[in-house]
Amino acid sequence: MGKLYLIPTPVGNLEDITLRALRLLKEVSLILAEDTRTTSNLLKHYDIKTPLQSHHKFNEHQQVEKIAERLAQGEDIALVSDAGTPGISDPGFLLTKTCIEHGIETECLPGATAFVPALVNSGFPCDRFCFEGFLPQKKGRLKRLTSLSEESRTLIFYESPYRLVKALQQMSEIFGPDRQACVAREISKVFEEFKRGNLQELADYYTEKGVKGEIVLIVEGKKKEEEGGVYIEMM
Repeated sequence: MGKLYLIPTPVGNLEDITLRALRLLKEVSLILAEDTRTTSNLLKHYDIKTPLQSHHKFNEHQQVEKIAERLAQGEDIALVSDAGTPGISDPGFLLTKTCIEHGIETECLPGATAFVPALVNSGFPCDRFCFEGFLPQKKGRLKRLTSLSEESRTLIFYESPYRLVKALQQMSEIFGPDRQACVAREISKVFEEFKRGNLQELADYYTEKGVKGEIVLIVEGKKKEEEGGVYIEMM
């Protein structure tokens, strides 16, 4: 019986990968990659010649049983996403679930995930937080934001640069324009940027300046309100 390895890859700087990850990428029989072109750049950088196979949200349902068969026959296989940890807003859940159902061992290595450095460096409380990933692009978007308006934990979103201004404007309307936020852009890359301010200020800033790159948006939770000299948490 083989093993499925879920291996995080750098979100920017190619040096942000563990020695164990590099060893396993060399030792496994096959690497399943969200985009083989992106992963090829990483493998070439570290002179890794393991065969690659495309595995993404458009073909994973057709592939999981065949991959499980190969694992059951004794092959070790690695799964990587374009950047970060597989399964975090990327393919990975379905294959992991299938392997577990078939009694195939799985192992996820610790490593890069974009929202962790964004959260820690945002300056907002990170002892309790709510990771939302990508908001719905159209249907259900405002409903999701409205349901989060009373959330007291720090909120974490992934967002496209093409929808960042829209997201900031919608959050300003629903959460209130004075709610503080931090836009973390291009984590660990050459043009890494952390821009902090309230939601309206950030919406105005990026409307004027424009925005490029990968985005993690951190929004402070709803603050406790004072009532009769006693702080109460609004639920």
